[in-house]
Amino acid sequence: MTAAFGEVITAMVTPFAPDGSVDLGAARSLAARLVDDGSDGVLVCGTTGESPTLGHDEKLALLDAVVAEVGERATVIAGTGTYDTAESIELTRAAAEHGADACLVVTPYYSKPPQNALIAHFTAIADASPVPLIVYDIPGRTSRRIERPTMLSLADHERVVAVKDAVADPQETALLRAELDASGHAGFEIYSGDDTLLLPHLAAGAVGVISVCSHVVGRQIRQVFSALADGKFDEARRVYLDLLPLMTTLMTVTTSPIPVKAALNMLGVTVGEPRLPLVPATPEQSAAIRKQLERVGIL
Repeated sequence: MTAAFGEVITAMVTPFAPDGSVDLGAARSLAARLVDDGSDGVLVCGTTGESPTLGHDEKLALLDAVVAEVGERATVIAGTGTYDTAESIELTRAAAEHGADACLVVTPYYSKPPQNALIAHFTAIADASPVPLIVYDIPGRTSRRIERPTMLSLADHERVVAVKDAVADPQETALLRAELDASGHAGFEIYSGDDTLLLPHLAAGAVGVISVCSHVVGRQIRQVFSALADGKFDEARRVYLDLLPLMTTLMTVTTSPIPVKAALNMLGVTVGEPRLPLVPATPEQSAAIRKQLERVGIL
């Protein structure tokens, strides 16, 4: 399958200035760096972009900056999902007007809607959206799975075209792929939402990755896809396994995106600190991140 939005999509951090404001200049520079390093697309205002702490105007200003910088050479996806259906519709429409190629819509968090409510929520947004939607299934943050029958129902909608799969279970990914194919939804795409499961997800039917770690190892993640395209599975596995300790550290040493922001700052890519309620990495966490950056030879 061809990945409609690109094989390597980076879920971009939001750079903040020392005064806590969104640093649009740094956002443009970072987006350009990501595309230069192998990203086919950039996701702004997602979980990694600290979307819950961004205001409506900040989100649109950030989207404008990234579209202006890389919109002609990469896909730009906007995170527009919230726990409020009406707000999600408003953000999705606005993002489309501001140049987003697609929108990522997360499962409503905190309220834990039942499956029929999830169908109603995503359908209402899709009905109102001028652009394709990628639904975002991340039960570790939302406390609610999008069950397979629900996903199959959503795939019937012409504008619900993909899922970012952050369920952390490649067997579920494979079962979803099989049921999509069997029910006439072969064109519905699965994107890995977990860097540490990249190769298992690709083996299970994912077409690409929406990645955090591509901020620092985008070229290496691109090598995994290039090797697979050339039929060199052993090479793809070698690169993936070499990256795995770094990816595990960046995703688990503390809450994301704290580690990747720390890593970028270590590499001289100034993105500032997270906004509260997130905090900077501790000295111990920073040491673990630095060790892995040094191990792979990028620091």
